[in-house]
Amino acid sequence: MATGIKDRVAVIGMGCTQFGERWDKGADDLMVEAFEEAIADAGIDRSQIEAAWMGNALDDISVGNSALPLAHALRLQTIPVSRVENMCATGTEALRAATYAVASGAVDFALALGVEKLKDTGYGGLPLKTKGLANDLWMPYGSAPGTFAQLAGAYTARHGVDAADLKRAMGHVSWKSHQNGALNPKAHLRNPVDMEKILSAPMIADPLGLFDCCGVSDGAACAIVTTPEIAKSLGRANPVTVKAIQLSASNGWEMQYGEWDGASVRNTQVASRRAYAEAGIDPRADLSMTEVHDCFSITELVTMEDLGLSNEGRALFDVLDGDYDANGRIPCQIDGGLKCFGHPVGASGLRMAYEVYIQLEGRAGSRQRQNMDFGLTHNLGGSPFNSVAAVSILGRLN
Repeated sequence: MATGIKDRVAVIGMGCTQFGERWDKGADDLMVEAFEEAIADAGIDRSQIEAAWMGNALDDISVGNSALPLAHALRLQTIPVSRVENMCATGTEALRAATYAVASGAVDFALALGVEKLKDTGYGGLPLKTKGLANDLWMPYGSAPGTFAQLAGAYTARHGVDAADLKRAMGHVSWKSHQNGALNPKAHLRNPVDMEKILSAPMIADPLGLFDCCGVSDGAACAIVTTPEIAKSLGRANPVTVKAIQLSASNGWEMQYGEWDGASVRNTQVASRRAYAEAGIDPRADLSMTEVHDCFSITELVTMEDLGLSNEGRALFDVLDGDYDANGRIPCQIDGGLKCFGHPVGASGLRMAYEVYIQLEGRAGSRQRQNMDFGLTHNLGGSPFNSVAAVSILGRLN
């Protein structure tokens, strides 16, 4: 019987580029930048890496949809390299593949890297590769802001909340993340923003204003994983380990049946429950921080309920009470989140894991979270109507 991967894999090195409009760097440069930090952190030679996965979703840097650009950029000599793509969960999907390779015993050292150069596409939001079916699968009811605005409307209708209260709570989500991002030298947007400016910003898709929407950026992030035994032999007495990685993908239920009211995301609920069971934790008691998919402020707010961190219909009030602020009950987006990093799709999941990792290592500087036990990352790919959700949990071995 399967028992999961808890504590079978250690993270020994991670790297993350500065995110932003990296006009002077190509995708290969960004991959090298993230990799060099990760390999120096791991303290191994690149020749020891036995398999690698590249996450890339939208900017077509691949050669024939392969991972050859990764092998070329990092000079990975004759090892298996693979490209993965799973919408906004692409970075976490790369980490899951590398983690499973080590957990299975197939390799001792594996690499996961996510990269995206979205600013080079010349498109203001997430670029759409095609029209028709592929477009519909990503955003079945139009633009990303328009689709997630429907999530806000459905949440308001289900819980009977005042629209002005919801707007204030969404504003607090953005305010909190911009406060955090101002402390992070790798973030794209580093200016704190006051609530008045957030609430008076131009409307994008009612009720989502400008500051309720994350931006577009370039970036890359990288992880090197091995077994806990090897990590200890390299001097990591109590290494950071993977407690769980779980994915849940829509089977069409949301759009094809009449049971769903559009006010929550079922796949986040399922993936998180599986992850908590695999990790053996109580999320409200054990989680020290979360990095969730705040593509829009309403997404983060609803995700707090879908992850089981707020009671149903109460996330609005928990947000306003500061439960998820930097000094709150369970800080969320302590690094600034997608709001301040933007969303280079292939890199985002690994960027989130990077923040959890350096927090567990005690290397987060002015934003360091005290008493770190477990950190969670969450991605939501596609839309609430047709999604893939990924949840990972990292912690110390002992």
